[in-house]
Order: sequence, then structure tokens, then C-alpha cells
Amino acid sequence: MYLKILLSTASYLYLSSAVCFSQDSSVNISNKVVTLKEVVIRSNLNVPRFIEQVEKDTTFYKAFKSLRILGYTSLNDVRMQDKKNNVQAFLQSRTRQQVKNGCRSMEVLEERTGGDIYDASKNWNYYTGELYAGLLLVKDTVCGETNIVKDAELSIKNKSGMEKHKEQLKMLFFNPGKKIPGIPFIGDKIAIFDEDMARYYDFIIDMEEYTGQTCYVFTIKAREDLTKSEQDKIVIDEMKTWFNSNTMEIAGRNYSLSYNAGVYDFDVRMEVQMTKAHGLLVPHVLRYTGNWHAIFKKRERGIFTATLFDFTTGN
Repeated sequence: MYLKILLSTASYLYLSSAVCFSQDSSVNISNKVVTLKEVVIRSNLNVPRFIEQVEKDTTFYKAFKSLRILGYTSLNDVRMQDKKNNVQAFLQSRTRQQVKNGCRSMEVLEERTGGDIYDASKNWNYYTGELYAGLLLVKDTVCGETNIVKDAELSIKNKSGMEKHKEQLKMLFFNPGKKIPGIPFIGDKIAIFDEDMARYYDFIIDMEEYTGQTCYVFTIKAREDLTKSEQDKIVIDEMKTWFNSNTMEIAGRNYSLSYNAGVYDFDVRMEVQMTKAHGLLVPHVLRYTGNWHAIFKKRERGIFTATLFDFTTGN
């Protein structure tokens, strides 16, 4: 009996101390309330410096620019769906980018298509597909590119039509949380680190395993207690980024975005997993699921996946 009481008391004290020790903590960093999980508190992370690094990060963009100076093989899967989620057009291909003498070119090794993915001239019939091609595919030989990142490199100045939209997509994709000019109704709403928008979000730092790495996980998600009028200000529903705890390089990032402006609406999810190749951080897997519509254009429901591998340096 005495042993049972002793064990019971010990278990109670252990559980009580565990509950007390596992309390999350909140800190205010530049007018952002940041929740720190217990494991992060124990890691002695320099939180202000971490937040600043996230806001000013250019390594994500640089990783994609590094694709311009490396050879690689890409498995491309683009599917367009109808309102019942049936595939109505698709592209499945394997491409190989070669880099030589400072120039890059891409060869289509295999390709299967179905439906109306292309027109008679083999131009994309879908805006989603054209944007995908703008990110990862190249038709002609391109020379003189680098992976150097400049502060003001992404700009819509002197761009119009599809080229302007591609640049805006890159701004959203590579610089999440920063204002994007030229997009009606939502440009300022994307600036989630600015004080006017940060108050609508929860900022959370945790730690977990991701693709075999121990990572800090920085999650930004819209607060659950927002009023209807406050919800109408939200474009980035959630953004989750994994940082390698040793190198602080981005290991992966997920986004969820949605908005209804009347003249257009979208609901988009993106996922990027990184890897290292020849000492460079590069994308390894990209996934996109999107439903969007703009006035005078047909609604597009698209899914694409790109898997990049077999990276090589140029000759």
C-alpha cells in the first residue's frame, strides 16, 4: 500500500511539473505577439533576430534563381479540372535543363498531353499552365543569368500583360508578406509583417522534424476570432516555414491564400520542399492546388507538381 501511494504521489508530481514546464510563452516583437512553444523556449532562440531574418529573407528567392545556373531534370505534372474535379486537360513531361558556357537550354525528353492543354500552335490554353511554365520551363536558350539577389530586382516597372502578371506572381511567391503593386484590392493586404496587418495574425514558433532535419517552424495564420469585416482583409490565410535549426536555411514553406474581390477570386495552396545541390539551396518539390476566376476569363481549377533532381553544374 505504501509503495502504491509513493508511486501515485511521484506520478502526480511529475505530471504537474510537466504541465507547468510545458506552458507556452508570448513575447511582443515589433508590435507582433509571438507565441513560443516550450521546446523553443528551452532552445534559447534569439527571437527578435529570428523574426527579423524571416522578414528580410532572400534565401528562398535565391534558391529559385540558383536553378538558372544548374542543370537538372524535372518531372512535370499539370492537371486542369472541371467543377466536379474531373481532369479535363493535362501535361505530363520529363525535361532536362543543360547549362553550358553561361547559357541554359531545356530539352523535352518525354511528354504526354490530353484535352485542350495547348492550342494548335502549342501555346498554353490555361493561364495556370502559362504561369507554371514561366517559373520552371524555358523554350529558348538564355544566357548571362546569375543567382545573385538584389533588393529591388523584382519589379513590374515597364511590364504589362502576362509579363506583369508573372512578375507579380514571383513577388507573391518569393517575397511573401511584402506589398505587391498593381493588384487591385489586395496589394497592401499581403503585407502581413506590417503593423496594420500583423494585428490580424497569430505568429507561432515551434520545433519539429521535417524531411529528416530538426527545424524551427514559423507559422503565421489568421486569428480565429476575427470579425467578418476583419476576415475580408485577409489574403494570406496561413504561411508555414521550416528553418534548419543549425544553418537557418529554409527547408520548406507552405502557403494558403484566398480572396474574393468580386471581379476576381482565388483559393490557392502552394508547397515547396528544398534540398542542397553542389553547395546551393534549391527547390526539390513544388506542389500547387488552385481555384481562381477573373472577370471575362473562364474559371481555372489546376493542380501541378514538379519534382527536380539530378542537379549538375555548368561546363
